[in-house]
Amino acid sequence: MRKGFGIAVLLMLTGLPIQMLNCVEVQAQSETETNRKAEADRLLEQGNQLNRVSKFREALPIFERSLQIYREIKNRKGESNALNNIGNAYSSLGKYQKSLEYHQQSLAIAQEIGDRNNQGNSLANLGVTYYFLGQYTKAIEYHEQALAIKKQTGDRYGEGRSLGNLGNAYNLLGQYPKAIDYYQKCLPILKQIGDRDGESDLYIALGIAYDGLGKYQTAIEQYQKSLVIKKQINDRNGEADALNTLGGAYDSLGQYQKAIDYYQQSLTLKKQVGARSGEADTLNNLGIVHNSLRQYPKAIGYFQQALVIAREIGNRYTEGRTLNNLGISYRALGDSQRAVAYYQQSLEIAKQIGDRDGIRTALSSLGTAYNALGQVDQAFDYHQQALATAIQMGNRAGEGSALSQLGYLFSQQGQPELAILFYKRSINVREAIRKDIRGLSKEDQKSYLSTIESSYRRLADLLLKQGRVMEALQVIDLLKVQELEDYLKNIKGTDRTLRGIQLLDVEQAFIRDVSTVKFAQIAELNRQLASQIQQIPKAEINKVPDYLKQIPQRTVLFYPLILDDRLELILFSQNQPPISRTVNIKQDDLKTLIENFKSSLLDTGSEDFKEPAIQLYQILIKPIETELKQANTETILYAPDSLLRYIPLSALYEAKPSDGKHWLIEKYRISNLIAYSLSDFTSKAKMQPSILAGAFGGKGNEKKFGQTGLPATIQEVQAIANSFQNSITLKEEQFSRKEFESRLKNHNILHLATHAEFNTGTPDTSFIIFGNGDKIRLNEISDWDIPNVDLIILSACQTGIGALGEGIEILGFGYQVQKAGAKSAIASLWKVDDTGTQLLMDAFYKELQKGDIPIAEALRRSQISLIKSSNYNHPYFWSAFFAIGNGL
Repeated sequence: MRKGFGIAVLLMLTGLPIQMLNCVEVQAQSETETNRKAEADRLLEQGNQLNRVSKFREALPIFERSLQIYREIKNRKGESNALNNIGNAYSSLGKYQKSLEYHQQSLAIAQEIGDRNNQGNSLANLGVTYYFLGQYTKAIEYHEQALAIKKQTGDRYGEGRSLGNLGNAYNLLGQYPKAIDYYQKCLPILKQIGDRDGESDLYIALGIAYDGLGKYQTAIEQYQKSLVIKKQINDRNGEADALNTLGGAYDSLGQYQKAIDYYQQSLTLKKQVGARSGEADTLNNLGIVHNSLRQYPKAIGYFQQALVIAREIGNRYTEGRTLNNLGISYRALGDSQRAVAYYQQSLEIAKQIGDRDGIRTALSSLGTAYNALGQVDQAFDYHQQALATAIQMGNRAGEGSALSQLGYLFSQQGQPELAILFYKRSINVREAIRKDIRGLSKEDQKSYLSTIESSYRRLADLLLKQGRVMEALQVIDLLKVQELEDYLKNIKGTDRTLRGIQLLDVEQAFIRDVSTVKFAQIAELNRQLASQIQQIPKAEINKVPDYLKQIPQRTVLFYPLILDDRLELILFSQNQPPISRTVNIKQDDLKTLIENFKSSLLDTGSEDFKEPAIQLYQILIKPIETELKQANTETILYAPDSLLRYIPLSALYEAKPSDGKHWLIEKYRISNLIAYSLSDFTSKAKMQPSILAGAFGGKGNEKKFGQTGLPATIQEVQAIANSFQNSITLKEEQFSRKEFESRLKNHNILHLATHAEFNTGTPDTSFIIFGNGDKIRLNEISDWDIPNVDLIILSACQTGIGALGEGIEILGFGYQVQKAGAKSAIASLWKVDDTGTQLLMDAFYKELQKGDIPIAEALRRSQISLIKSSNYNHPYFWSAFFAIGNGL
């Protein structure tokens, strides 16, 4: 089942409207023949009406009767029409091979009689059937042929539908920008010819593409447009489809109750109009959302209802996918034996109807279930079959998932060398997908993304245990890129990420052996691989990639990695091999310490922060202290992992320092890193500051647009204006999104003294608010085109509101700023006292005025100035602020 969605397939239904014959032709025909043709035409239209309300099985015998009559009277055009519609009915029933046969027959007749219109229709229908079979490249070939014919014949309706179908194919491939381009070409044609039904379907398809890009709010807007049109044209079945997609959008946002509400509305309409196929799809979606809520018995109830309907209407595709969904629920309940039974049935149906992706999915599910049952040899066999199927299909996401599953299996069996090999291959496939700007199709997203992050962590874990530190560092860096991809869905690969993790020559040689070996031979194969790897010098295994050699002097990369049972610290400096240090602390204990530290930092009337600050210094810094000194470190490029993103490294505290410097910020400048593979640290010519500053304003004891007033922001930006000639200030109502964005490109520093919230969940829930109440969401920041901007400052933002997540929203902000073209940013982990913020910003800009001072150093000096003050030395006031990006 496509989770929450069903792309509105723009099928070319032929045979309507029925064209009247001209007078000469009528006279040439006998009255009987004319009557028989009219009867065939009537049957064809009757079948089409049944198709429109999803009564495909009832439509088939009616189409076949019309086909028989057309053949008896030797009406080849009618015969081609009837064959096309029979093919559509079989396609709707999930019998795709049979559908292909009928569409091919229709195409052959249309070519024989020179019927260009029906040639285009048959080609379009073949394209639709091929992408139901998962053969997207072939689908595109047919749709392109159909489009060419529709353009030649001036069939604007067919041209619009062909453009829409091409968009659908690229949508299913996960090539969302290309899909949107085709949809945008299609839309004006549909509007011009007044095809309101097609227009509303197109909005659904556009919404799915925007959803794939992580632009959930835009997706919802498209679905709402579709819903409005469906209601206007009284298309109740289409209205149900629009409600179904809205449910899917809210499911993607994690707003499960809202998703259920929309699905229930869709289900009610589907039942009322008798759209049984759509009813089964919506029941499946309700089951999937209850799976997400871990309400497995309830999910099973919905899947069972969907299964009954699929069998009643003979929709084998839906039947097979529903059986797989049932298997997933029973597997989650721990009943792997019953799950296997459902997966086997799903596999059998997928084989019968030629659903290759269904075959791959079932094979993968069987591998996972047998692994849970301890039948590892069976699991190995099924995962190998799933891998071979994915490669044969060209399904890169499926290939990556199968490789990851095999890596996990080998790891469980105590064969780390083979596990490393397969995890490396899995990650390299994922990086190749990103380079092609190919996201995952909706069918694969949940299953693949649930395993992909763990693949990176498990691989890094295995590599560190074997002393392969440089490879582990590269994996952890790519993990950060993957986290951004999962969150923002707009990450394009670079030449660095495309390389993935290089396979050792000996690993490369073993790929062919392991693809043909039996499970009983695996242990011996791993022993041979381990033996050969041990013969490779450590210096060669930990060879430094060229791009890491560009790290600035006296600068180190610091990458912590949180694992279940320990914390790993990786440090890398120029001209030195990377080192790793292990700290034995459980993830839950570290989480408690982080939470205590952050909450204590917010209490200005207490020094309770010192104990956790000292403990975290001992955990994070003490193990690498010697190496930091040996490297004559001035700057730490810090890439925090998960919860560590919510606390300031600057506020770690050494109890008894030999140099009298307690706070870490007193010892080093610190700049947060997005990912080294996405960063550029080449030095750039320093420009005279030209500042665009906006102030939210308001009164401190009053709410403004639902937010607390920030009166000191007026003084904050005025101080900037007084200190820098090349500055413009926008205050309160004047500080609108439109006005601010119109001036972006004329300045190299953008200062936003306003509320900003970076929340866990999706980018749609994180925003910056302007002085007039306008908002810009996190996923829109990258649309700013600001290559000349050196720095963006958010002086009143907060992160991790409510329960702490993984901190990906902080990483996401840094990436969006960088993608927009800015070199670096300064933000805060919590909203600091208005006056304290103003003091720190005043100190920061005074440092910048001195000229040729790196941003991270100017921030460090301003923080130290508050540490030395009498009223604002508590870390609440100064440690919230951090630099991210190229602040060197």
